[in-house]
Amino acid sequence: MARLFALVTVMLLFTSNALASEPPVYTGLLGNTAVGGYDAVSYFEAEGPAEGSAKHTIEYKGATWRFANSENLALFKEDPERYAPAYGGYCAWAISQGTLTKGDPKYWSVRDGRLYLNYSKSVHDQWLEDPEGFILQANEKWPKILE
Repeated sequence: MARLFALVTVMLLFTSNALASEPPVYTGLLGNTAVGGYDAVSYFEAEGPAEGSAKHTIEYKGATWRFANSENLALFKEDPERYAPAYGGYCAWAISQGTLTKGDPKYWSVRDGRLYLNYSKSVHDQWLEDPEGFILQANEKWPKILE
Protein backbone atom coordinates (compact mmCIF):
# COMPACT_ATOMS: atom_id res chain seq x y z
CA MET A 1 0.00 0.00 0.00
CA ALA A 2 2.86 2.40 0.80
CA ARG A 3 4.38 1.74 -2.64
CA LEU A 4 1.08 2.50 -4.33
CA PHE A 5 0.76 5.74 -2.39
CA ALA A 6 4.31 6.76 -3.32
CA LEU A 7 3.69 5.94 -6.99
CA VAL A 8 0.46 7.94 -7.09
CA THR A 9 2.16 10.88 -5.36
CA VAL A 10 5.01 10.92 -7.87
CA MET A 11 2.56 10.65 -10.77
CA LEU A 12 0.55 13.58 -9.42
CA LEU A 13 3.69 15.68 -9.08
CA PHE A 14 4.67 15.07 -12.69
CA THR A 15 1.10 15.48 -13.94
CA SER A 16 0.65 18.82 -12.20
CA ASN A 17 3.95 20.05 -13.66
CA ALA A 18 2.99 18.87 -17.13
CA LEU A 19 -0.35 20.68 -16.92
CA ALA A 20 1.12 23.90 -15.59
CA SER A 21 1.21 26.82 -17.98
CA GLU A 22 4.73 27.75 -16.86
CA PRO A 23 7.84 25.58 -16.68
CA PRO A 24 8.15 23.96 -13.26
CA VAL A 25 10.47 24.93 -10.46
CA TYR A 26 12.70 22.14 -9.19
CA THR A 27 11.70 21.22 -5.63
CA GLY A 28 12.67 17.57 -5.34
CA LEU A 29 10.23 14.68 -5.36
CA LEU A 30 9.08 14.85 -1.76
CA GLY A 31 9.16 18.57 -1.05
CA ASN A 32 7.85 21.81 -2.41
CA THR A 33 10.68 24.17 -1.45
CA ALA A 34 12.55 25.97 -4.21
CA VAL A 35 16.36 26.35 -4.26
CA GLY A 36 16.73 23.68 -1.58
CA GLY A 37 15.38 26.12 1.01
CA TYR A 38 18.08 28.72 0.33
CA ASP A 39 17.28 32.42 0.00
CA ALA A 40 17.37 33.15 -3.76
CA VAL A 41 18.04 36.85 -3.17
CA SER A 42 21.09 36.13 -1.01
CA TYR A 43 23.01 34.80 -4.02
CA PHE A 44 23.17 38.38 -5.28
CA GLU A 45 24.54 39.79 -2.01
CA ALA A 46 28.19 40.10 -1.01
CA GLU A 47 27.83 37.49 1.74
CA GLY A 48 26.57 34.89 -0.73
CA PRO A 49 23.95 32.18 -0.26
CA ALA A 50 22.09 31.95 3.01
CA GLU A 51 19.53 29.42 4.16
CA GLY A 52 15.99 30.66 4.13
CA SER A 53 13.62 30.64 7.08
CA ALA A 54 10.12 29.22 7.35
CA LYS A 55 9.18 32.62 8.85
CA HIS A 56 9.80 34.39 5.53
CA THR A 57 8.12 32.52 2.67
CA ILE A 58 6.14 33.10 -0.49
CA GLU A 59 4.42 30.81 -2.99
CA TYR A 60 5.63 31.40 -6.53
CA LYS A 61 5.25 29.18 -9.60
CA GLY A 62 3.80 26.40 -7.46
CA ALA A 63 6.76 26.26 -5.06
CA THR A 64 7.53 27.62 -1.62
CA TRP A 65 10.43 30.07 -1.56
CA ARG A 66 12.21 30.82 1.72
CA PHE A 67 14.20 33.90 2.64
CA ALA A 68 16.66 34.75 5.38
CA ASN A 69 14.83 37.97 6.28
CA SER A 70 11.82 40.12 5.44
CA GLU A 71 13.92 42.50 3.32
CA ASN A 72 14.92 39.72 0.92
CA LEU A 73 11.34 38.47 0.81
CA ALA A 74 10.19 41.97 -0.17
CA LEU A 75 12.85 42.19 -2.90
CA PHE A 76 11.74 38.85 -4.33
CA LYS A 77 8.08 39.89 -4.26
CA GLU A 78 8.94 43.02 -6.27
CA ASP A 79 10.78 41.13 -9.04
CA PRO A 80 10.80 37.34 -8.68
CA GLU A 81 12.15 36.72 -12.19
CA ARG A 82 15.27 38.70 -11.31
CA TYR A 83 16.12 36.41 -8.39
CA ALA A 84 14.69 33.02 -9.33
CA PRO A 85 17.32 30.68 -10.77
CA ALA A 86 17.40 30.11 -14.51
CA TYR A 87 15.69 27.00 -15.85
CA GLY A 88 13.52 26.60 -12.76
CA GLY A 89 16.52 25.72 -10.61
CA TYR A 90 17.39 22.63 -12.64
CA CYS A 91 21.08 22.12 -13.42
CA ALA A 92 21.99 24.66 -16.09
CA TRP A 93 24.82 22.55 -17.49
CA ALA A 94 22.57 19.49 -17.78
CA ILE A 95 19.95 21.55 -19.61
CA SER A 96 22.66 22.65 -22.05
CA GLN A 97 23.40 18.97 -22.70
CA GLY A 98 19.72 18.14 -23.27
CA THR A 99 19.03 16.43 -19.95
CA LEU A 100 16.94 17.36 -16.95
CA THR A 101 18.79 17.08 -13.63
CA LYS A 102 18.34 18.74 -10.27
CA GLY A 103 20.28 21.85 -9.41
CA ASP A 104 22.15 21.96 -6.11
CA PRO A 105 22.06 25.34 -4.34
CA LYS A 106 25.65 24.82 -3.15
CA TYR A 107 27.01 24.91 -6.73
CA TRP A 108 26.04 28.16 -8.33
CA SER A 109 27.11 31.20 -10.30
CA VAL A 110 25.60 34.53 -11.23
CA ARG A 111 26.13 35.63 -14.83
CA ASP A 112 24.73 38.84 -16.28
CA GLY A 113 22.40 39.22 -13.32
CA ARG A 114 21.03 35.67 -13.54
CA LEU A 115 21.42 32.82 -11.05
CA TYR A 116 22.46 29.41 -12.39
CA LEU A 117 22.57 26.20 -10.35
CA ASN A 118 24.59 23.09 -11.15
CA TYR A 119 24.26 19.46 -10.08
CA SER A 120 27.63 18.93 -8.37
CA LYS A 121 31.10 20.38 -7.90
CA SER A 122 32.51 18.52 -10.91
CA VAL A 123 29.63 19.70 -13.10
CA HIS A 124 30.06 23.23 -11.74
CA ASP A 125 33.77 23.15 -12.60
CA GLN A 126 32.90 22.07 -16.13
CA TRP A 127 30.24 24.80 -16.33
CA LEU A 128 32.82 27.44 -15.41
CA GLU A 129 34.97 26.48 -18.42
CA ASP A 130 32.45 28.08 -20.83
CA PRO A 131 29.37 29.44 -19.04
CA GLU A 132 28.36 31.74 -21.89
CA GLY A 133 28.44 28.87 -24.39
CA PHE A 134 26.49 26.59 -22.07
CA ILE A 135 23.92 29.33 -21.44
CA LEU A 136 23.37 29.71 -25.20
CA GLN A 137 22.91 25.94 -25.55
CA ALA A 138 20.59 25.75 -22.55
CA ASN A 139 18.47 28.67 -23.75
CA GLU A 140 17.86 26.78 -27.01
CA LYS A 141 16.70 23.68 -25.14
CA TRP A 142 14.62 25.28 -22.36
CA PRO A 143 11.64 24.76 -21.88
CA LYS A 144 11.30 22.30 -24.80
CA ILE A 145 13.29 19.79 -22.76
CA LEU A 146 10.25 19.40 -20.49
CA GLU A 147 8.03 18.08 -23.30
